[in-house]
Amino acid sequence: MPAARESLLDAAYTALARRPWSAVRMVDVAAAAGVSRQTLYNEFGSKDGLARALVRREADGYLAGVDRALTAHADPRDRLTATAEWTTLIARENALVRAMLTGCWSERLPEPGLAAVASGSPVPAQRRADGPLPSPSDFVHLVRDRAVAVLAGPGHARGDTADLARSCELVIRLAVSCVVAPPPDDGVAELVRGALQRQPVP
Repeated sequence: MPAARESLLDAAYTALARRPWSAVRMVDVAAAAGVSRQTLYNEFGSKDGLARALVRREADGYLAGVDRALTAHADPRDRLTATAEWTTLIARENALVRAMLTGCWSERLPEPGLAAVASGSPVPAQRRADGPLPSPSDFVHLVRDRAVAVLAGPGHARGDTADLARSCELVIRLAVSCVVAPPPDDGVAELVRGALQRQPVP
């Protein structure tokens, strides 16, 4: 991602932490990033385009963290536990990720529609942001499929992984429920380990 685009997204994210999205002004985002307002409009097209790009970036960041969690341990149950812990941690720290995972958007946040919007942008990253954005169900399936691919390894037929897929989906759904109703300290790991005791995991 070009440096100017990343700086603008950082500036928009910082502005959103300080004030509702409706009060975030494009001129202020451009100034905070050290670029002209024209550069901002060239990159994103509009404030809605900026919102979609910001949501897409935070979604990608969440999924990159999932990928790291799934490779951080040798034991498959520890990998799934780490994925659940990452999910609850990032949702606690990042209001956009929390809204994407739960579908609960506060009035402080931008709420771009999930459907794709018409995009004439010459910027490939913006054309991607203008495409469909993931729903809470999409995230469940994306994380489940990533977990199955890592845990099953190459060469497994789809039918061979049905039980594993159910276990992985159970973990991510449990994690999202912990986002909505947080358990006490370290409760996420305990809940996941307890649930996995009775589940098939290689």
